[in-house]
Amino acid sequence: MKVKLDEHINYIVSGLERSGTSMMMQILRAGGVPTAFDDLRKADENNPKGYYELEGGKIINKLIDKAFPMETYKGRFIKITSFGLTFLPQGSYKVIYMERNLEEVLDSMEKMAKINDENREEIKESFKKLNDKVKRDIQSREDVDVLFVSYNEILACPEESIKRVCDFIVLPDTTVKEMVDAVDKRLYRQRR
Repeated sequence: MKVKLDEHINYIVSGLERSGTSMMMQILRAGGVPTAFDDLRKADENNPKGYYELEGGKIINKLIDKAFPMETYKGRFIKITSFGLTFLPQGSYKVIYMERNLEEVLDSMEKMAKINDENREEIKESFKKLNDKVKRDIQSREDVDVLFVSYNEILACPEESIKRVCDFIVLPDTTVKEMVDAVDKRLYRQRR
């Protein structure tokens, strides 16, 4: 079943990289929620169901240059990683902000890059500062309505978290089951 979102609002899934943003896009799409993405970045072993991004995830550079056509994506969810939110032009936004245990985020990034980061504590502190700053910034904006969603809680109890998402974007309860069915707990691989 296709649902319709408010065509005066830009809808965004965001969060740190490896925080479950692609999973949330999959969940929304399974519920018939309008989403916009392309296939420039192909599915791989790190995201076997795909990345659900536009322009291979290079939106941030266009946001910085004020060249991203945000108005053409009203009424559809797009994915923008957390840093990109600091460059959103004035508008009307609903943001689902994914949160995940930071150690798991770093584990996943290291696995993806096939490295053991020797500066992990410094990187962790940088990501924590970035995450805290972005969350403060978007919460202080009058044109942004945000819902914080825990990746870990979605996997532990998908019904409750997805019901919150449906309430936030005003979806009928009939969409919850399809969205819950899209949660693939087998893909929760960097557990802490």
